[in-house]
Amino acid sequence: MKFIDLGTIGYRQAWDQQQRAHEKVMIGGEEIIFFLEHTPVITLGRQSQKSAENLLFSADELESRGVELIESDRGGNVTFHGPGQLVVYPIIRLIDYTLSVGAYVRLLQEVVIEALFQVGIESELSPENVGVWAREKDHEIARLAKVCAVGVRVKRGITMHGLALNLTTNLNFFQLINPCGLSLPVTSVLRLTNQDCAAIAPMKERLATIFRQKLDSIRRTPS
Repeated sequence: MKFIDLGTIGYRQAWDQQQRAHEKVMIGGEEIIFFLEHTPVITLGRQSQKSAENLLFSADELESRGVELIESDRGGNVTFHGPGQLVVYPIIRLIDYTLSVGAYVRLLQEVVIEALFQVGIESELSPENVGVWAREKDHEIARLAKVCAVGVRVKRGITMHGLALNLTTNLNFFQLINPCGLSLPVTSVLRLTNQDCAAIAPMKERLATIFRQKLDSIRRTPS
């Protein structure tokens, strides 16, 4: 398994990288996990018309704010990607781990929960909504807020897209949309801790280590 850091890259360019990697993995090539940050972009899920209903500004208004608007082929609703957000796109063969799509999504969420725990953040799953959630205080009231979005596509048994973890993300961008179609707040590691642990590089290392450990523990042994 190869881990590749793409740095800061536009959404379409990263999408092209995923598609090329998907073709290689499909014919038996080494599996790849991309780490990156996107330039500011709002993406719509496969049901683009439904996703567009959760846009709070027009495409022209978004462009004037320096935010792209792109229709994606991933699952999920509308979301924002931008600087300070760590995006992870695994290109792996689910059959190699006997994972269903649902089990794979859960694995992604568990990887994030474990990584956040290592920096002192207790996070959790929601029984109603995909993603990873943490409790933050708002005027002494603990409220559940989304810290990581998850949206995947599985094509011919091989995964694309993945997760987006808010580290030092400017959360004002999320005011441009109704994130994931939910009327719930969005948070970040920086907001939850106000510590340097929100830095991008250390979190990449944590996620890569946990991801490798979890996948190695369930990898099928060739018969």
